[in-house]
Amino acid sequence: MIYQCLSADTQSAARCGILHTAHGDIHTPVFMPVGTVGSVKGIFHRDLKQDVKAEIILGNTYHLYLRPGVEILRQAGGLHKFSSWDGPLLTDSGGYQVFSLAENRKLTPGGCTFRSHIDGSKHTFTPENVVDIQRAIGADIIMAFDECPPGTADHAYAEKSLRLTQQWLERCVERMRTTEPLYGYEQSLFPIVQGCTYKDLRLQAAEHAVKMEADGYAIGGLAVGEPAEVMYEMIETLHPVMPTDRPRYLMGVGTPVNILEAIARGVDMFDCVMPTRNGRTGMLFTSEGMINIKNRQWINDFSPIDPAGPAFVDNTYSKAYLRHLFISGEMLGPVIASLHNLAFYLWLVQTAREKITEGNFTPWKNTMVKKLNRRVNNEQ
Repeated sequence: MIYQCLSADTQSAARCGILHTAHGDIHTPVFMPVGTVGSVKGIFHRDLKQDVKAEIILGNTYHLYLRPGVEILRQAGGLHKFSSWDGPLLTDSGGYQVFSLAENRKLTPGGCTFRSHIDGSKHTFTPENVVDIQRAIGADIIMAFDECPPGTADHAYAEKSLRLTQQWLERCVERMRTTEPLYGYEQSLFPIVQGCTYKDLRLQAAEHAVKMEADGYAIGGLAVGEPAEVMYEMIETLHPVMPTDRPRYLMGVGTPVNILEAIARGVDMFDCVMPTRNGRTGMLFTSEGMINIKNRQWINDFSPIDPAGPAFVDNTYSKAYLRHLFISGEMLGPVIASLHNLAFYLWLVQTAREKITEGNFTPWKNTMVKKLNRRVNNEQ
């Protein structure tokens, strides 16, 4: 995988570029829709490409390992063929899910033994077999196995956790070096920089990760309950250490405001379940702020959802109609709302790329942040 930086903002650390992968180019900054089990909930791949304009989607190692299982994925020729998605794929290592979903987990230097959240069956993840599983999934970008410590962890626990993550990273790198891709194209391993909200640990983590000379680097363990300003401070702390010729991926983040602020601090890649999860409950992100489409105020508002935002949904369906679908319990409502939110996120990062290239990203970002933080009503 090769990264090219095309343009950089003069008033911030924002930049735009291209990631070249075996399954296509990815323009950064990029938002990656989350397809945990090989599917972005309720969305056809056709719509992801044509309407959302997604260039890359995510899968999750933990969930795909449990269902459909590694053997099925191998027989299918990897997740690309199994799911009929022919664009780039990224897989999380499953570390976060092991520590947040699995019961009776036991952590050792060797790896982590846990019980499935599905049926209680016992499993073990090690740095080596997590790489092997992601080889079988066939993602273009795979994550190193890490421990994601609680956001409330004290310094002693965070330091102990980081040492384990660093040991696991070295074993992941060695496993990548001594194994081959299964489907005839290269895969890239991204280390994950942990360290909670402690600057000294974050710097140690970044310096260690950079020694691996990876194709890109992820920042994990943020947006887990700490104030947004603390998250931004951690990103700023890492900025001088992270290589400028490699992409930076902020995992699991976040709101539109989080994304714009992180772009301004040099982050290139993002993922979050928020667009689809919020969409299924009727919460819409728009260029003027957030809308709860189920509120009665939209009952006779026949205007587009977001005239200034992504056009495909907004020029087709009115607020009144979308509210009607939700109130009626019609499954098309959550689908339209999810599509809109995904398209909005992709529109937002596309516009950020344009503003960086034009040289006016910072004033545009500052204006957008004010809008995105507010609730929209039909009197505005």
